[in-house]
Amino acid sequence: MSTIDPIRYPIGTFQAPAQFRTEEAQGWIAAVRELPGALRAAVSDLNDEQLNTPYRDGGWTVAQVVHHLADASMNAFLRTKWGLTEDTPVIKPFEESEWAKTADARSLPIEPSLRLLDGLHARWAALLESMTEADFHRLVRPEGAKQTMPLYVLTALYTWHGKHHTAQITALRERKGW
Repeated sequence: MSTIDPIRYPIGTFQAPAQFRTEEAQGWIAAVRELPGALRAAVSDLNDEQLNTPYRDGGWTVAQVVHHLADASMNAFLRTKWGLTEDTPVIKPFEESEWAKTADARSLPIEPSLRLLDGLHARWAALLESMTEADFHRLVRPEGAKQTMPLYVLTALYTWHGKHHTAQITALRERKGW
């Protein structure tokens, strides 16, 4: 049995919900709404050197994590919209490690991504709030996967994802005493 690396996974790995529960969905929606503020707090007052520090050996820098969260949230929002408007759409993955190497992810200040997250998460939370239980059961099919995924699992996944990366930054700050 392997152990989970607490630096890479400070809140543990994702555990998909076995079924839809309204109370959990309300928590996911709140987390989607709150992520931009939590992330902004996690990176507040960091200087350029700190923003360009990897959160772990061989990992992305803090700035790359911020840009990654913007990339991932855009994908999640679109996947949700496709799931609501098409019958079991195939959702294309994105090569996260390659996206993190692009010039914008490596050198752009984080503020544009933080602003993007502010607006995007406000829209995404409003969309999620408008969804019925039946909507949360609508399916998407990740490209190359044999199994479909209900939108409630997709929502839970991205809720975990935002908390996961924010915790990587806050854990780095704690370890470094920033």
